[in-house]
Amino acid sequence: MAVAAVLRAVGPDDVAFVGTPRGLEARLVSEAGVRFFGLPAKGFDRSKPLSLLVAVAVLGVSAVRAVGLLARFRPNAVLGFGGYVSIPVGIAAVVCRVPLVLHEQNSVPGLANRLLARWSRAVAVTYEDSAGYLARSAQVVVTGNPVRAEVLASGRDQGREMLGVPGDATMLLVFGGSRGARHINDVLARYAGRLTDLRDVYVVHIAGRDEAASVRERVGGLGVDPVRYQVLEYIDEMGSALAAADLVIARAGATSIAEITALGRPAVLVPYPYATDDHQTTNARTVEEAGGALLVADSALDGPEFIEAVTDLLVDAGTRATMAAASKSLGHPDAAERVASLVAEAASGQGRIDWEKT
Repeated sequence: MAVAAVLRAVGPDDVAFVGTPRGLEARLVSEAGVRFFGLPAKGFDRSKPLSLLVAVAVLGVSAVRAVGLLARFRPNAVLGFGGYVSIPVGIAAVVCRVPLVLHEQNSVPGLANRLLARWSRAVAVTYEDSAGYLARSAQVVVTGNPVRAEVLASGRDQGREMLGVPGDATMLLVFGGSRGARHINDVLARYAGRLTDLRDVYVVHIAGRDEAASVRERVGGLGVDPVRYQVLEYIDEMGSALAAADLVIARAGATSIAEITALGRPAVLVPYPYATDDHQTTNARTVEEAGGALLVADSALDGPEFIEAVTDLLVDAGTRATMAAASKSLGHPDAAERVASLVAEAASGQGRIDWEKT
């Protein structure tokens, strides 16, 4: 939605979003005042050939519907962000000769962007190394991953006031996505007492709607002060929570890393071990190699090294400051504007591809 906000601000009469009708985006896009069109899309399990046939059939039907959608509304350009729903919309863009621009959030591009890259005007990427996975590598542009304007505008004092954390305290923020991350939740709940025994350390743990109640019960059972260790289901003002934090523990999804680095926060990144092509580990390694994060494998969470590393960082402001600067150097706060610029260029005919030669 960050790119949509930029495009709407600079001139296009209309911006529409196409996504899966039952996905989270259906609600978020509508709440943002952007027109939403739902198209079914289905992934597949490589170990189950029948699931591939079903997925192809669903995507084929959606591609026909997408062609009708584009023929009806005649957009100046199509921007795809990956995901299975991008495949039928991207195919429709090619069929209707509508300029196609792609954005790849992760270090290892997904199937949709690898498939569609050969027909795109440009592929915006977060990581330079992504170019090696994509056709037409000369069309790849490093833009970073767009971050919402409200996240970029967030401030530490505002976040501390919202969360009830003293300004001079050391705040640890823990989150694992909208549904939480069970293994991270379990380990942090186990060590809640050890964390809050540290002087002036406050923990804000966003455990997810499915997990928060059980995490809160476990932490409460340890006799931990609920003011010093807050367990929340979800938070809408994620930017404010990040801005308030001195250290972050999180999965290594593309959006999380984009927001963490845009605000320059030191982090302990725990990649989701079942992500496709293990792309979260590759995402996290880039931040670790730059000095902005510590990468901890999910399998290592239960070992003593993890909590020792976390407590060491919480009491070492100097190391956190160094990591924060490195994290900030990786951030791309202007990523949305960069991607929007590529879309505008494609829509105006600049850099036009000769389709007969592709």
